[in-house]
Amino acid sequence: MEGMKKVPVREQEALVRAHNFDEVCYGYNMEEATEEAARCIQCKNPRCVKGCPVEIDIPGFIKKITEKDITGAADVIAEASALPAVCGRVCPQETQCEELCIRGVKGEPVSIGKLERFVADYCREQGYAPMKKEPDNGHRVAVIGSGPAGITCAGDLAKLGYKVTIFEALHEPGGVLTYGIPEFRLPKAGVVQPEIDNVRKLGVDIECNVVIGKSVTIDQLMDEEGYEAVFIGSGAGLPKFMGIPGENANGVFSANEFLTRNNLMKAYLDDYATPIFRGRRVVVVGGGNVAMDAARTALRLGAETYIVYRRSEAELPARVEEVEHAKQEGIIFRLLTNPTEIHTDEKGWVTGMTCVEMELGEPDESGRRRPVVKQGSEFTIEADAVIMALGTSPNPLIASTTKNLETDRWKCIVAREEDGQTSREGVFAGGDAVTGAATVILAMQAGRAAARGIHKYLTDTCTIA
Repeated sequence: MEGMKKVPVREQEALVRAHNFDEVCYGYNMEEATEEAARCIQCKNPRCVKGCPVEIDIPGFIKKITEKDITGAADVIAEASALPAVCGRVCPQETQCEELCIRGVKGEPVSIGKLERFVADYCREQGYAPMKKEPDNGHRVAVIGSGPAGITCAGDLAKLGYKVTIFEALHEPGGVLTYGIPEFRLPKAGVVQPEIDNVRKLGVDIECNVVIGKSVTIDQLMDEEGYEAVFIGSGAGLPKFMGIPGENANGVFSANEFLTRNNLMKAYLDDYATPIFRGRRVVVVGGGNVAMDAARTALRLGAETYIVYRRSEAELPARVEEVEHAKQEGIIFRLLTNPTEIHTDEKGWVTGMTCVEMELGEPDESGRRRPVVKQGSEFTIEADAVIMALGTSPNPLIASTTKNLETDRWKCIVAREEDGQTSREGVFAGGDAVTGAATVILAMQAGRAAARGIHKYLTDTCTIA
């Protein structure tokens, strides 16, 4: 039946892309985008907007595409999002806006994410960036972290006339967009940096190599340097481990370190002086998007790569698209499997891993069936590198150096969901620093909420949509 299926998206062949770091998905061209946009039936009560954490006017920008007014579509998106090229690539649309699309009831939903990406890419190539901005209002705000939460908060405040400075601990801005997500999913120079540059064009200053809590504290920013409000969007970069024997061996990495060295420090390029150990057989422990990213990166570095996950495929938390891409590229999945010990040679290098098979029992507090050990099921996987992709938590440095800043038992900053206000007056927070590791779009949602909260705090009015 006509219009029931999405316009297919062109991709690199799996066996080719498994050996390079070029972007997997090519995206739509103008003809494909307008054809896909024409599938939108322009609902009077668009459920898709309710499914978008930052509430983009989805029918509005898609209608502009059907009219081939791509810069007009960009203007519509810019009212809610500063990172359309990023979100079009990494946002889990299939469980958000596209899940609620009416088209998906009897067919396939409109490819909202791919259309958003098309608009952003087209405008970047044409040199167009939406720049609606109010006059300077004289207020100064500091933003800690240049990831999706910080960039979003800074961009929204800059549009309202605030003088915003972002303080970034690393030597390049972008946060998880730069250090966490691989080049083949999210190109840095071609996609991430241009969107950050668009925020700079709004008047936002970004100071890198500033570690808040070491270089300067939040108390000093507010009490000595004249910032009237602060937003903490420092993310969650402290990796978690299992605590099993052998975990401190040579050749065991956190996914955070492994991906940072490859993505931010370009360890995958031979002409960069930032090498990382390239195993011949690598085991990645975990089942989320970060695990997929680490496994697919290890594969591209030349390793036979396994993913070990203690639940079944139905419980994998990674996006279906990422799991399918990993399988197509040759990643080997060992599901219902849990490591119990890492083995080493006499020099302390990884040689393998003892695992046990698991069975699924009753659901736990997360609603997923709890894995239990299958008795007598021990076996060994030979490997010379292990990557732990078990999640991350916030670094406690900022909270421990800021007066009256409340944290919870997971060391996350306590902040109100509706506006990001923390226990310290004038200090707001959002994203992974508050929730623990989550998605890019949820961090952006928190950044927008905090921008509204800061605006209300400083002016007692709120005009951010």
